[in-house]
Amino acid sequence: MGRNHLRVVSGHADTVLAAVADPDPAALEAAVAQTGAAGYADPLAMVREADVDAFVVAAPTTAHVPLALAAIERGLPVLVEKPLAATLAEALQIVDAARAAGVAVQVGHVERYNPAVLKLGELLREGWLTTIYAITSRRAGPFPARIRDVGVTVDLGTHDADMLCWIAGERPSRVYAELAQRKHATHEDLLFGLLHFPSGASGMLDVNWLTPAKRRQLAVVGEEGMFELDYLTQKLTFTKSDLAHPQLIAGYAPTFTGDVLDIEVQVKEPLQAQLDAFVRAIRTGERPYVDAEDGAWAVRICNGMLDAAASRVPVVLGLPAGPPAGEDGSAA
Repeated sequence: MGRNHLRVVSGHADTVLAAVADPDPAALEAAVAQTGAAGYADPLAMVREADVDAFVVAAPTTAHVPLALAAIERGLPVLVEKPLAATLAEALQIVDAARAAGVAVQVGHVERYNPAVLKLGELLREGWLTTIYAITSRRAGPFPARIRDVGVTVDLGTHDADMLCWIAGERPSRVYAELAQRKHATHEDLLFGLLHFPSGASGMLDVNWLTPAKRRQLAVVGEEGMFELDYLTQKLTFTKSDLAHPQLIAGYAPTFTGDVLDIEVQVKEPLQAQLDAFVRAIRTGERPYVDAEDGAWAVRICNGMLDAAASRVPVVLGLPAGPPAGEDGSAA
């Protein structure tokens, strides 16, 4: 992700990439040659010393806490790639430090900036579904050799934990999960997670590093029908419920196709939109669209699912103080 952030920040009209750090000499040399930024072999030294207005932390999850805390100590806004941290205790260190210092911390839950997701939020606010029954998310693909410090639940599942909370407009009160470890040397690489929301809506996460082809899909089922979304193609459809007119397949198998509407979506790179939002937050002092508390809740949910899988009983999370940030569906 660091390479992607280099590309987006260095190409953004309102930002200048002033410094970059990487402990790998070859990676650092390439980044400096590409951007002309000052190079640091020690990321912590860069955060403490570089002449910048804000930081992006795109590092292994276990490095997030010291780097984010160093930025907060300098009083500089920081965008931390997801997950915010590996554990809830570590995530809350960042939350508490940011709150005490009054420093903006944005978390890189980039799917929140996907144009199809934003359009879905707009239609939900318009009342296309008066009641949400279930939200199902599938995030699957081949095993990434780069991930060694955490399993698929914290690395990828935090995306969907955050997304399901945003769609439901609330956080879950109870979670459960089943895990498997097939290829990863030390952590789980398959998660089936269940979330129960206070409103009665149910959520399901299918997350793995075992599927040979990349899949990023979401379905939201409610009283009036179903939204289906593909994060990769940014395609969004709505299927209206039509139980009164069954159709037959090969003359014998009844099915209900419903009326399917393709929703128009203006395609844009989510990472670019995420940087736009970060720049606005820096300049205006407004609350980041996805802030540290949101990031901590995603970690809390995923840690809860790990605990539930280990104990084989559901884990009660309790009710939060408020709704997820950005629940109005707007990244502005």
